[in-house]
Amino acid sequence: MMRKGEVTMKGMPVTLEGPALAPGDDAPGFTLLAPDLRPVSLGDLRGKIKIISVTPSLDTQVCDMQARKFDKEALRLGVQTVVLNVSLDLPFAIKRFCTEAGIERLIALSDHRDAAFGKAYGVLIAEHRLLARAVFVLDAKDVIRYVQIVPEVTDHPDYAAALRALGQLTAIKV
Repeated sequence: MMRKGEVTMKGMPVTLEGPALAPGDDAPGFTLLAPDLRPVSLGDLRGKIKIISVTPSLDTQVCDMQARKFDKEALRLGVQTVVLNVSLDLPFAIKRFCTEAGIERLIALSDHRDAAFGKAYGVLIAEHRLLARAVFVLDAKDVIRYVQIVPEVTDHPDYAAALRALGQLTAIKV
């Protein structure tokens, strides 16, 4: 499924590949690569509440800030919540970024092999083979409870709205 015009990149409409997921949908499964090339799947995180922060590339200013913001928030969350960052960056670039940025709790993962996450979650930008900026909140049963696909890829997501959605699933005040 191709969705044209839902998102712009520097003001130019782009095409998203994949479905338009919504709250209440079951989260599609995925297997992504950790910086050490170890596969990480949605099943590995079963029973945890998940924030999935999606970025085009950690080597850009807004993506860098997004990863740092969610890492900072992750430090305040209990063990029942995991915070992921997904990009098409190579695992080696992700490792370098996390080391240089001092990322402590955010789990940065790569979808570079086949962009299967991007296609399954409807955030693959067909024209550029990048992921659109987005945030998904999944409950412990892997049901999507919050979705934001940022309309302009170069803009920040609504951090407060994502954290409010998370707060509805946890006993932790966010």
